[in-house]
Amino acid sequence: MTKTRLLIFFLLISIYSIAQTKTSASKKTDNFKPVKDTLDILRDNVANNISTISIDENDLGDGVSQNVSSILTAGRDPFLIAAAYNFSALRFRMRGYESDLSAVYINGISMDNLDNGFTPFGVWGGLNDVMRNRDVSIGLRPNTYAFGDIATTTFFDTRASKQRKQSEVGYVFSNRNFQHRIDFTHNTGISKKGWAFSLSGTRRYAAEGYFAGTTYDGWSWFAAADKRIGQNHLLSLVAFGAPTTTGRQGTAVKEAFDLVGTTNYNPFWGWQNGKKRNANNVRTDQPFLILTHDFRINNNSSLVTAVNYSSGDRASSNLDWYRADNPNPLYYRYLPSYWEDPNLKAQLTKEWQTNDDVRQINWNRLYDANRAQQETFNGVTGKRSRYVQFEYVTNATKMNANTVYNTRIGDHVEITSGATYQYQKNHNYKKIIDLLGGDYYVDLNQFAERINANNPDLPQSNLLNPNRIVRVGDDYSYNYDITIKRASGWAQMLLKYNKLDFYAAIEMSNTSFFRNGNYKNGLFPTNSLGKSATQNFNNYAFKTGMTYKLNGRNYLFANVAMLTRAPFFDNVYLSPRLRHTTQDVVSSEEVNSLEAGYTLNAPKIKIRLTGYYTEFKNQMNVMTFFHDTYLNLVNYGITGINKTHAGGEFGIEARPIANVVVNAAAAVGRFYYTSSQNATTTIDNDASVVSRDVVFAKDYYVGGTPQEAYSFGITYRSPKFWNVGLTYNFFDAMYVEINPLRRTAAAVQGLTPGSDQWKKILDQQKLPAQSTLDLYASYSWKLPRKLSVNKNSNFLFFSLSATNLLNNTSIIPFAFEQLRFDNITEYDKFPRRYNYNFGVNYAATISLRF
Repeated sequence: MTKTRLLIFFLLISIYSIAQTKTSASKKTDNFKPVKDTLDILRDNVANNISTISIDENDLGDGVSQNVSSILTAGRDPFLIAAAYNFSALRFRMRGYESDLSAVYINGISMDNLDNGFTPFGVWGGLNDVMRNRDVSIGLRPNTYAFGDIATTTFFDTRASKQRKQSEVGYVFSNRNFQHRIDFTHNTGISKKGWAFSLSGTRRYAAEGYFAGTTYDGWSWFAAADKRIGQNHLLSLVAFGAPTTTGRQGTAVKEAFDLVGTTNYNPFWGWQNGKKRNANNVRTDQPFLILTHDFRINNNSSLVTAVNYSSGDRASSNLDWYRADNPNPLYYRYLPSYWEDPNLKAQLTKEWQTNDDVRQINWNRLYDANRAQQETFNGVTGKRSRYVQFEYVTNATKMNANTVYNTRIGDHVEITSGATYQYQKNHNYKKIIDLLGGDYYVDLNQFAERINANNPDLPQSNLLNPNRIVRVGDDYSYNYDITIKRASGWAQMLLKYNKLDFYAAIEMSNTSFFRNGNYKNGLFPTNSLGKSATQNFNNYAFKTGMTYKLNGRNYLFANVAMLTRAPFFDNVYLSPRLRHTTQDVVSSEEVNSLEAGYTLNAPKIKIRLTGYYTEFKNQMNVMTFFHDTYLNLVNYGITGINKTHAGGEFGIEARPIANVVVNAAAAVGRFYYTSSQNATTTIDNDASVVSRDVVFAKDYYVGGTPQEAYSFGITYRSPKFWNVGLTYNFFDAMYVEINPLRRTAAAVQGLTPGSDQWKKILDQQKLPAQSTLDLYASYSWKLPRKLSVNKNSNFLFFSLSATNLLNNTSIIPFAFEQLRFDNITEYDKFPRRYNYNFGVNYAATISLRF
């Protein structure tokens, strides 16, 4: 009932605002104005499919036409603001789309990873001051710098000449992921000789973040130089990086949270020498270099060309062990619920409630076990480690080139075309980073030893170097490269007339990738070393749409897209750590999407109402997990994944009285699987297929994001340069991500349909609805001349952002069913795992701009 009332309230406001809107059409000159450089042309034309008023009286001249002006940018979109900020606490994904359906560009270069489609935002984390110039295109709108993606397409302009001429130093104190942040930025602006420079640096740090045992140690740097050559050329060079190490928060089962009595529980840390030590740390350092050339051919045509190079590591640490007890405190045999003996259960319960050596990683026990293993192996005598800390390392090298040509023909036609080449090579391996008190570790596969103890080749990670002794810094277990190449070309035509805008765009692409093994694995000696067969995919994408201009403020729009996408490397190879084997059926994904809506852009009110419907067909996925029956790592290759995402978006920003701004947003969708899926099960230690199953996933919901989100906020903006605002957010229709194994015939074999056990295996858990209350306040003080650092206007800026003011600690932004599943004895042996959000959290900022 509450949700229905909210929707009715939003719609009544919308209808009232339309009735109050003036219907006179706006006027805009068609005379083309020269611009400073090409990227400005592209940014100004980002979203010309929907219109809005952007009139200055100085723009009106003798050549006035009756054309209604086109939209500015989505940065002013009221729904987008809510989705990006108010809804982020629960990992809200616009339209339920995965992250690989959003595209991000910096100075014309795509930043998305080719292996999984995700955008590595951490590569420029902390560089907020130089990332302010951006345009965001929502959904299927046209773009004049790339074909774009179906969720959002974001374009950052970080060129030195586009940074505001000023210097800034700031400090942030927070209780979130980091506690302290210090930053400095200096932008020179463009000189009379055509030079511009920009420098920025940030330090972020936390000895312990909001969650127990989490840490943060990050640096960020940015350097840019521009040179204007004549009137028509601008050469820009940008380099940036963000070397960062973070201690992670882990998911846990409900039993563990209940035993320790707090949702702040984190199983990844333990005490060592009186300090908390996290076993799961993420380390990233992937600097980027981008060179961009802007060529303004004439007042109507332009060409932008950009190239980039990047190389660096992303590593994630964990614990490894050989013929030893599992060090994970959440191992199911360590939990009280596993045991039937009431005395043992009671003892374990008490230990979990009071003893960190039980409920956290016991580092001392790991060190003691290693120091006790004095042993001689392969001619080496010393303490042979049973436990080690290691890193999964991916060293990624990227080289991209992109060129975009934009021209205007007459008063009504704009044509944009572009070509892109992308290259990415990932070197993947495991690396020892700590022997935990031991002297060496042996590179053997303990799972393979169980197959045939009389065959010494089977457990060898690399037959080219058998029984290898490894120490800190050495690679082990697996070592392989993947090479991915993508070439694409696209073209777009935009027609703008008095009452109607129309566009059509097409893209053709080719994607290829292969695996190259650097180890000759003992289990797969003929299918692991060297280059695999190359996977090759030809794909297309087409989208078209139109905007009908009711008048200068009210617009109707509709867009449609049809495209295919090459599968990602991670979803094709069953076990790339060990061998070349791929899924049986490898094909491109199909996507069909439609959106339509209404936009109002008036001086005192902005509204966007959009409905969308998207179908995904033939998606693929690969899951790897430890299987208790097979006592080994199992690979679950899934094909034929079909989904539907349908729903609506509503956003409004209104100024009902002076100095007061009211914002509201609503996202209501249904994201669900629409077909059964095909699953192939293989074991890491065996080349044969263990089973082929049908996953009855139809009508299950897509997990990992709220399918309903609502927001209402009010802000007072004082004419004395301070403001304060409160926002209430409500989330519902959140579902746990399902385990496909639980939706097979084998999972419920022998059970009575409709029985409690049958339901508990098959039912998908819906998470409880949640709400948050957020506060934002800021004040800007112009310093008196006697306090100023230089002759320019100096400002001291204060802000406070506080979210979840009611300290709701029961918010679950992410939950999933464990892939480990025992349907033979105890179906709930491996229960769902949960991740909890921050309670009340804040960030206080002070900065000086001069």
